[in-house]
Amino acid sequence: MGLDPLLLEILACPCSDHGELDVDGERRLLVCRICGRGFPVRDGIPVMLLDEAVPPGGSGDAAAR
Repeated sequence: MGLDPLLLEILACPCSDHGELDVDGERRLLVCRICGRGFPVRDGIPVMLLDEAVPPGGSGDAAAR
């Protein structure tokens, strides 16, 4: 996905636990290590909104939304 490693260090899940994020390049998501929500990356920009998150275990390409 080509996200800046420094950006990934400072981004956190907007859930109440503010978990760190892992990159899921295949689904183009940033996935919270705590709650499991996936946040889409559109045009290289992480969309860190709970309303836009893919639920834990959710399938599908978030970029197609």
